[in-house]
Amino acid sequence: MKIAVIGGAGVRTVIFINGLLKRYQKLNIDEVTLYDIDAEKLAVIGRLCQHVVDRKQEMLKVRTAANAVDAVTGADYVVTTLRVGGDHSRVVDESIALRCGVIGQETTGVGGFSMAVRTIPVLMEYCELIRKHAPQAWIFNFTNPSGLVTQALRSAGYDRIIGICDAPSSTKFRMARNLGVTEEELYVEFFGLNHLSWIRSVKEGEEELLPRLLADDNFLSEIQEFSMFEPGLLRSIGFLPNEYLYYYYHREKALENILKAEGNTRGRTIEEVNQKMMQELKAMDIEADPEGALQIFLYYMQIRENSYMSVESGLAKRPLLEKGLLEVPDGMGYAGVMLDCIEGMQSEKGRYLVLSVENHGSIPGLLEDDVVEITCLVNQDGIHPVKVEELPEHCYLLMRLIKMYERKTVEAIRTGSRETAVQALMLHPLINSWSLAQKLVDEYDKAYGGIFKS
Repeated sequence: MKIAVIGGAGVRTVIFINGLLKRYQKLNIDEVTLYDIDAEKLAVIGRLCQHVVDRKQEMLKVRTAANAVDAVTGADYVVTTLRVGGDHSRVVDESIALRCGVIGQETTGVGGFSMAVRTIPVLMEYCELIRKHAPQAWIFNFTNPSGLVTQALRSAGYDRIIGICDAPSSTKFRMARNLGVTEEELYVEFFGLNHLSWIRSVKEGEEELLPRLLADDNFLSEIQEFSMFEPGLLRSIGFLPNEYLYYYYHREKALENILKAEGNTRGRTIEEVNQKMMQELKAMDIEADPEGALQIFLYYMQIRENSYMSVESGLAKRPLLEKGLLEVPDGMGYAGVMLDCIEGMQSEKGRYLVLSVENHGSIPGLLEDDVVEITCLVNQDGIHPVKVEELPEHCYLLMRLIKMYERKTVEAIRTGSRETAVQALMLHPLINSWSLAQKLVDEYDKAYGGIFKS
């Protein structure tokens, strides 16, 4: 079986390949084909991926493709992980937002809006290629903003697409480690939208742990995702939050921390880290010293991950290890979610995973074809979202508002309508202003050369 990665020059591809090495034989995967429009970067990342395979003496075939048709033809699974406009587009998105006094994070609010506007038309073209050259392939979308993008593609009729995100699985991993149990022993149930979800149940066996965990200040402070929230807030909500809810529940703190950093936004940090890494890698002879190249890659990946939400939340960064001492992560992140999903699809018993899929009645009050992020049982019979019998009004209202914003954004992209784009942003609670939405649409339209035509 074949996996195609569209956006294969992304830095996480190396970690994806390493995670796959433990499971490719069990999952009947024998080939991974990488494609990216940045051929020079793809050559570097492809060589690092090959070294990861060679150093473990595995038989997985990894190759790079010169064009998208070659990459997807005959694929059983396709991963889409794009950054349309490159790393600098994220810097532009954040800078415009901050000049207008709002948060420009790439998945939440106007940053996500801008990225979606650039990305969705491109992904539509790739989906058409996949439909033509690999019609039975499952598409795993990791391209941000994952939920909104997946909604757009589903609404356009691409029904073999699943949105994946590594935030829920990473949270569960840290919770299990803190509680001294394996991930298999811990059931953690999420519901909501991508980057707007809550944990409503935590079970070890039949024992419900959530009330005890919410009351435990030590637990809340020791889990990275929860430590940025006030414990009293979490107890008043009654759920454990996805970390991206920080932008809603502590909006002014996040904005203040970003402004204090004087332009050192997450996007600028990522751009600088990636530039330095690629400069070092391109300057060396990777064929002569592939392990040295891998250590350079891992060092900069460590810096990248260490900066995650540190500016917005004000949390301290972790100490760094030196080059030569670093191991390749074992496939946590989006790679782990995708591989878990493939394993579930191939098994009778299946497994529980958090995915972005169509609602189909799982969350009351949302439309059947609304894409939601929810715990699902994945097995040979399909993907089965867990039913949420009832939910607090404050969660429902926030989900409905963001889903309306997503639907309007998709419509604005489809029609090229500036007016609809303004309506979409006005709905978003991090904007919540007609005049501000107009200003933001004009600024992004100017920056990207005329996005909206009417």
